[in-house]
Amino acid sequence: MTPTVLVHGNPETPALWDPLVVHLQRDVVRPAPPGFGAPLPAGFGATVPEYRDWLVGELERLGEPVDLVGHDWGGVHVVAVAMARPDLLRSWVSDAVGVFDEDYRWHDLAEQWQQPGVGEESIAQLLGGSAADKAARLVSFGFPPATAEQVAAGQDDDMGRAVLALYRSAAQPVMAEAGRSLEAAAARPGLALLASEDAFVGTDAQRRRAAGRAGARVEVLDGLGHWWMVQDPQRSAAVLERFWAGL
Repeated sequence: MTPTVLVHGNPETPALWDPLVVHLQRDVVRPAPPGFGAPLPAGFGATVPEYRDWLVGELERLGEPVDLVGHDWGGVHVVAVAMARPDLLRSWVSDAVGVFDEDYRWHDLAEQWQQPGVGEESIAQLLGGSAADKAARLVSFGFPPATAEQVAAGQDDDMGRAVLALYRSAAQPVMAEAGRSLEAAAARPGLALLASEDAFVGTDAQRRRAAGRAGARVEVLDGLGHWWMVQDPQRSAAVLERFWAGL
């Protein structure tokens, strides 16, 4: 069976996928982007192209084309790989393709993180406090308590540094310029997940326009938000399995 690779985003670790994996009919690989459940290596700048190249390296090590799935920044990395190295993929799935639309504007939190000083204060609030505080924050976002505890355990200083560096490297027009290559992602079958209540990854029109340019099918996750895979893992898994079955 084709290897399945799940890539998470911010402020998460591979444990994000725990509820979903239970419902998938396949084994999965869950690499941790540097700073997001894995240490930041010396010399790693945590920029948009560095994360793309990191994921390319992870996929090259697997040695065969994969079904690649990405959420949040993981979804951005997935699209970046689909544009640059389609030979590494059998298929790709992303909930963040809208970030590449020419009219996409970063959400309010991201714009805070992109500002020196303001960003540091914001990250201290988002990732600060005790392990229980962090877990409670994630539960308020819709995470099951067990998953929240696992993810909270990986929310450390490296993650804070990675968040700031990554968002600052992605200040517009960086993502709009990257999106000029969206058509290249059509070299492999793609699926754009549109969680109807997700306000972080572009408007409905931006997401649909970017998906169209990338040659991706669109699947609406009606009533689900940014963390669709923990809100309704059974339904989310069924959507993925249906897409893979049709390849």
